[in-house]
Amino acid sequence: MRTITITLATAAALLALAGCSSSDDAGPATDSGTPSAEPTVSVPAEHRDDDLEAAVGVYTGAYFAGDDKTAYGMLSKRCQSAITPEAYKGVVEQAAKDYGPDHPATDVRAEVSGKLARVTYKVKGLPRFDQRAQPWALEGDAWKYDAC
Repeated sequence: MRTITITLATAAALLALAGCSSSDDAGPATDSGTPSAEPTVSVPAEHRDDDLEAAVGVYTGAYFAGDDKTAYGMLSKRCQSAITPEAYKGVVEQAAKDYGPDHPATDVRAEVSGKLARVTYKVKGLPRFDQRAQPWALEGDAWKYDAC
């Protein structure tokens, strides 16, 4: 039973990580379905000192390195309520085993609205995990992965 739970949790987390991905190198699609220019960073004044790009880097690095404590700590409260630390540990350990640790987030761009952000970035060496409009939430003074 534990193997099935970890397998399902792994699949769910990998789908969540890749859920907004696209192998298309064009810019994000507009409502009409045609590619638009690369997204721009639009940060409201109250969040200009928040380091969303660093948070994305820490989370992505920890995820592919199998650092379950750091990666789990980067999840929003909502996402933490959806998966236990033990199940998430299996997810990141599997990601580290399958892909290895050398896949930093690059070309990070974000649209921020209040305490929510949509982040677009590439995962070096793993284009299938590139993200478009991945949800992040500001909790306290820290950005948290919220794509669960």
